[in-house]
Amino acid sequence: MAAVIEITDLNAPELAVFSRLTEAQLRSRREIEKGVFIAESPKVILRALDAGVVPLAFLMERRHLEGQGRALLDRCPGVPAYTGAREVLAGLTGYALTRGILCAMRRPAQPEAETVCAGARRIAVLEGIVDATNIGAIFRSAAALHTDAVLLTPTCCDPLNRRAARVSMGTVFQIPWAYIGQSPAQWPRPGLERLRTLGFKTAALALRDDALSIEDPRLAAEEKLALVLGAEGDGLAPDTIAACDYSVRIPMSHGVDSLNVAAAGAVAFWQLRAK
Repeated sequence: MAAVIEITDLNAPELAVFSRLTEAQLRSRREIEKGVFIAESPKVILRALDAGVVPLAFLMERRHLEGQGRALLDRCPGVPAYTGAREVLAGLTGYALTRGILCAMRRPAQPEAETVCAGARRIAVLEGIVDATNIGAIFRSAAALHTDAVLLTPTCCDPLNRRAARVSMGTVFQIPWAYIGQSPAQWPRPGLERLRTLGFKTAALALRDDALSIEDPRLAAEEKLALVLGAEGDGLAPDTIAACDYSVRIPMSHGVDSLNVAAAGAVAFWQLRAK
């Protein structure tokens, strides 16, 4: 069983990972092997453990030690589990814990785009999406609706962001993903060329009058297709749309001009799934 430690000092240095470090500080992008992320809720933590992610410490409401946290603690012998009342933990983190459990985990090594795309027929490419909730929802839909991998441009929100991983219901640990480039200069044309080298045709979801309907049979017939989704509000950059093989639009009714990017992604993943 994990080592249970009652919280007596909110300023204790070993609690800094849960209270005083920003997402950027946790991530340590320059030295990814030293990076940490926070997983929230038992389901997310369990899926991370199933994927082989290394736990570093738990933060758990006292009532969960013999409740829904017991299986997690039994699975992680020797890992410290800091505990206290719900109010104490909220005072430490600054927010109420969803399901009352957090876990600080070692950030896994980041694969290359070519690795996660090996053998894939349908992938999602996310351009500059910064909202953690949308990132999480897109991952959940991609995993559920037969998408083989997700690629993110360098300006996207981190999928291991606490909220993104929670909204994804832990599917960020189930579906392969990678960044396509390490700097903004590596997208769109260098990144799109990498996709073409891998044999993918690219389809930009865009609100253009000349775009193909998502029901066009040519799209579903493509052996390997990358669906490119843009940021909230502005959508995909014009250069990205121009450089893609297809522009694709979801037909709307009742005068609605667009869907939220996560909803649009779900429609596209299902409609254009590999048959």
